[in-house]
Amino acid sequence: MRKTNLFEAGTFKEKGFGKLLVHDSPYFKIINFNFEPGQELPIHSHDLEGQLSIAVIEGEGEFLAEGGTMPARAGDVLVSDIAEPHGVRAATRMRVLVTIAPPI
Repeated sequence: MRKTNLFEAGTFKEKGFGKLLVHDSPYFKIINFNFEPGQELPIHSHDLEGQLSIAVIEGEGEFLAEGGTMPARAGDVLVSDIAEPHGVRAATRMRVLVTIAPPI
């Protein structure tokens, strides 16, 4: 058993976004991304079977998809297949937690 405090361990970066590998196992992966306003994880996909979730822990922005965008704010969770194009863009300082199963 292991505990991680995202607010203490996760960092923000002026250029690029902060990234913290929270957990990695054969079963799932958890990554914390921290974005300053205007930063983003561009739309991308993975040619694999599996699913991911993107949970907004703090801040506001948009979930990105090929067909457009969806508002994203603290408390929102996006769930999709890993092969479905996805991304995130921050409007304010934003923390998200991504879970991928099985891990890539």
